[in-house]
Amino acid sequence: MAADRARARLHLLDWLACAIAGSAEPGAAEPRRLAMLEGEGPCHVIRGRRCGPQAAALANGPAGALLEMDDVDKRGLLHPGPVIFPAVLAAADAAGVGDGTAVLDAAVRGYEAMIRVGRSVGPHHASRFHVTASCGGFGAAAGAASVLGLDPLRTAWALGNAGQQAFGLWQVRHEPVFTKALHDGRAAANGLASALLARDGYTGPLEIFEGPHGFFHGLCPDGSPDDIVDSAETWAIHEVSFKPHAACRHAHAAIDAVLALREQAAGRSLRVLRIGAYGDALTFCDRLTPRTSGEAKFSLQHAAAVAWLYGDAALTRFTMDVISDPVVAAVRAQIELGRDAGCDSRYPARFGAVAQAVLADGGVASAQAPDALGDPEKPLDEPALIAKAHALFAWGGLAEADADELVAAALSLGDGATLADLWAIAAMGEGAR
Repeated sequence: MAADRARARLHLLDWLACAIAGSAEPGAAEPRRLAMLEGEGPCHVIRGRRCGPQAAALANGPAGALLEMDDVDKRGLLHPGPVIFPAVLAAADAAGVGDGTAVLDAAVRGYEAMIRVGRSVGPHHASRFHVTASCGGFGAAAGAASVLGLDPLRTAWALGNAGQQAFGLWQVRHEPVFTKALHDGRAAANGLASALLARDGYTGPLEIFEGPHGFFHGLCPDGSPDDIVDSAETWAIHEVSFKPHAACRHAHAAIDAVLALREQAAGRSLRVLRIGAYGDALTFCDRLTPRTSGEAKFSLQHAAAVAWLYGDAALTRFTMDVISDPVVAAVRAQIELGRDAGCDSRYPARFGAVAQAVLADGGVASAQAPDALGDPEKPLDEPALIAKAHALFAWGGLAEADADELVAAALSLGDGATLADLWAIAAMGEGAR
């Protein structure tokens, strides 16, 4: 259990960093203002005033997702952090639970439920629904039920009612809107509300998964519901990936491969850059001319171009100034994308890419990234995650001293630090105090 809680602390830190940085982004203020309209309550909001539990979860979810640096389970194709932590933290506030250990344990259980369902839905569902949204409510309900101390029957009611609210159409991929991030907040709020209702005796369908009009029959025609209850040696949270780059996870392996090519090229000019990837990477991220920061993060061409030009794919490389830079646009135009059979065969167990640079002097350099940096096969260590957190805190305007305090509080939660210590820094701003 100590190792599980230690892992949960890392994901908590990562979510806090993403949420504080994201809270200053377009698309974060509107859910926060909506939460404030619900009136005062016991629950904290990142850079907002306290409000009720559903409103807090709805506001905190988008903040953690807007910058596309949230954690990801590659097999489930979902992002647990921005759903689970808004739900379990709001549940703790609503129930007056100050023990960080209870929140860490709830997070582990919430991640488990969300990931197990997400891994079982099948490709038909995943091609039409944002799995973070459609399966996030299950994880939020399980995590909140843990914080609230619900018995098995009430927990099952919570899961049943969360499943009744499954949603999240992928139309958001095709238009420059904020809705994808809103999915996280709505999933967190739906699951949390289901747990709070179940606590008070509000029943829910116990056959939500296998019933004749349940989740799998309705939304997952090629899903495998039995996978939900498969045995496992460890909690799924240990298999979740962290993102080092400020782009869609499907672009990460390509970025890693291009960074390796850049080192080989040693300053020589580029003629053509060829990237091979699995099908979903192309489906989600083949975007030659991004129009917004959000689209640039879902552009393999842009992510590869800035990696080649600057040697990183940090947040600063996805601003409108960089997107519209003629030099960057010229490199994007030199990039050719293709489907690689080897990467395809290993996906989604492994998110890989291959790359080849044809240089202006006639030289050719090749690189492979069978796994993306931050995956369990190629993990980020704790110092790297702390460095990422500090960069995000700085992006969100958090003072260095406050950032140090928040890192320390997150990494010692339940072992010296309390939720009050956490929120003393994380909730600063917009009248939080």
